[in-house]
Amino acid sequence: MRGGNKLENKLQSLLHLATKNRVSDIHIQPTLTEYEIYFRVPSGLQQISRLTHEEGLRFLSHFKFLASMDIGERRRPQSGSCNIIIANQQYEFRISTISNYLYQESMVLRILYDHQHVSNVHIQLFFPSDYYELERLLEYKSGLILFSGPVGSGKTTTIYHLLREKYSQEPLNIMTMEDPVEIKEPKFLQAEVNEKAGLSYEVLIKQSLRHRPDILVIGEIRDAETAKMVIRSALTGHLVLATIHAKSCVGVIERLLELGVTLEQMRQSLIGILSQRLINKYCPLCRGACSLYCSHNHMHEKKAILFESLVSQKLQTTLSNKEENRDFAQMNTKLRKAYGCGYITEKDLKNHQIP
Repeated sequence: MRGGNKLENKLQSLLHLATKNRVSDIHIQPTLTEYEIYFRVPSGLQQISRLTHEEGLRFLSHFKFLASMDIGERRRPQSGSCNIIIANQQYEFRISTISNYLYQESMVLRILYDHQHVSNVHIQLFFPSDYYELERLLEYKSGLILFSGPVGSGKTTTIYHLLREKYSQEPLNIMTMEDPVEIKEPKFLQAEVNEKAGLSYEVLIKQSLRHRPDILVIGEIRDAETAKMVIRSALTGHLVLATIHAKSCVGVIERLLELGVTLEQMRQSLIGILSQRLINKYCPLCRGACSLYCSHNHMHEKKAILFESLVSQKLQTTLSNKEENRDFAQMNTKLRKAYGCGYITEKDLKNHQIP
């Protein structure tokens, strides 16, 4: 990188600090006179450093070069990926840029941690009994399990944690279709969506059925065609896990109806719906969300997952045509319970409640 060792050292120190603390994203934001660098941490965005305007442009150019992006293009949004070695460990970065009305570029670097790191981290839960219900769902040989929740709520991590535990009990043919593949797992057959190459979710699902998978993972149900293929896979004797965007378990049902899935198809295929939130743990030292530099909790222990589940008879009752049977607010109840136990702050209680 131009600019000498000083800027190179600053960049390496920044990346080392981010990966050491398992930061999910690095944000490089322009102001009128300088660039500001933020880490996405459990409590939100935390400012880490400032750069002069010239340094900021060099940072952006450096990462764009590594990701094979057009260095000279600052008007149009771009995206790319690259691998960077930090402290003798290779990390994958997904990079995106977008400019403001002054054509000043901002950049977000998402860090994808290697599967060896992820597999060694125990999933953090506010109420461990919720997880046992998920494990029981994986005992089914066929059917559809849907996971919902906001972006960054840990849906993919939960799915991989469950599947790794299942695989450790017995070898299975597990196939995943994702956009992109975020967690690398050599024991699974992982395929990545590539629309330019004609590899859509529908195409990949159709081809995967010929491989006779024991468990099929669909990264996201985005449209009616994908929803149709997912239902078909579950009805033809496969155990299917998929994510879908909805605020709650009942919201998942409404979303499927919008995508053309009938209630009867849901009754025949759905065996469980899980909605989850990744919420800051209350830290007595920080008196709120645990700071990036607080040593009271390890980085992966600063947040925990809260589950809402809709399974068994409760699921079948909710899938009936009677609207009164769709009154379901388990997430809000669990949020109040977590707050009452001192696990979360009042701020997080209000932020995560479902209207």
